[in-house]
Amino acid sequence: MFLIAGYDQQKRQSVQQGASHDIEPLNYRVRTFRDPQTALAEFSAANPRPALVVTDYAMHSMTGMELIRECRRINPRQKIVLLSGTVDESIYIKAEVKPDRFLAKPYQVSDFVTLVQSLVTD
Repeated sequence: MFLIAGYDQQKRQSVQQGASHDIEPLNYRVRTFRDPQTALAEFSAANPRPALVVTDYAMHSMTGMELIRECRRINPRQKIVLLSGTVDESIYIKAEVKPDRFLAKPYQVSDFVTLVQSLVTD
């Protein structure tokens, strides 16, 4: 399973479409969430844990970095991608917990799919 958290509905739908076409055939189910608290609750309850968590940086109730920190508190080895159109990779340079990959917006869905495939096949 993949969890995708993000405030931007259009980008969530775009990622969902790309994931449905290129990721779900690899036997992964994709779940998207507007609210990071709901995504975190799903993550906490998931058994087995998702293969990948994808989060936007800018969300309404917590930042993507906060969601990353909470997911890693639950599962320190969780693979996570941070997306953003408002910050760059410097946002996590000094952070204690970092994403596995960063993807700046705007991006092509094909770039996202390639990044996801590289993480889940590691």
